[in-house]
Amino acid sequence: MDLSAAELTRYAITGAIIAFVLFMRLRTIGKARRLRLETLWIIPTLFIAFACFIFSQMPPVGLGWLWVAVAGALGGVIGWQRARLIHIGVDPVTHEINQTTSPAALIFIVALIGVRWILRSAVAMGDARWHMGAALVTDIFVGFAIGVLTLYRVELYVRARRLLDEVRGR
Repeated sequence: MDLSAAELTRYAITGAIIAFVLFMRLRTIGKARRLRLETLWIIPTLFIAFACFIFSQMPPVGLGWLWVAVAGALGGVIGWQRARLIHIGVDPVTHEINQTTSPAALIFIVALIGVRWILRSAVAMGDARWHMGAALVTDIFVGFAIGVLTLYRVELYVRARRLLDEVRGR
């Protein structure tokens, strides 16, 4: 297989996976799902542990930490904004917390995938000019993901907790 056929296959597989995930997400738009406050910490904690492992193996050097921190802060802003697009409701009788994904949240996710794809290509092309290695690029994306996952779940927790306290009359 020549290089262009390999790239085409890679893009087709990636596109098919993204399309499948988006199809699965599209099915849940507008449907209320239970939001468990007690489990919101699990995913960010696992990913932070994974990031610590990655950083311990090959830590960023010098300004690399700044790039990772900026990516983490940008990811946090995006995660916070994404969480704001989620509708959270509390059943007044059972006090069960539900979340409903809006179409705007799905559009936001699609746009985020597109931006990530563009940035990945731009970083790969600019690598020679910026002298970023593959490890630093990976670290930047890990920092970004930590920001997105953590602030998304923190914002959901804060909003759900506030609503639950209002329903309980505190």
